[in-house]
Amino acid sequence: MREAQGPGAGRLRVSVENGGCSGMQYGMSFDEAKDGDAAFESEGVPMLVDPASLAHLQGVSIDFDDGLHGKGFEIRNPNAKSTCGCGKSFN
Repeated sequence: MREAQGPGAGRLRVSVENGGCSGMQYGMSFDEAKDGDAAFESEGVPMLVDPASLAHLQGVSIDFDDGLHGKGFEIRNPNAKSTCGCGKSFN
């Protein structure tokens, strides 16, 4: 990821929250930049990450699988000790 420039309107916010079947779960939404957010751009997609989520998302790769059996967004997190079958929850 490279750091993005400019206003944060309409950026993809990637977050980590308590919950899910493994203890933590990923969240995605469109949002404007808030104080303390890290701003990145990857393959033309501007993204925001709040400070609390940033530590959990270091080294993460996010892909979108739209094939015949596509699951939507796939998040690969090298920091996760375990993940749930749904792919949206980790420990």
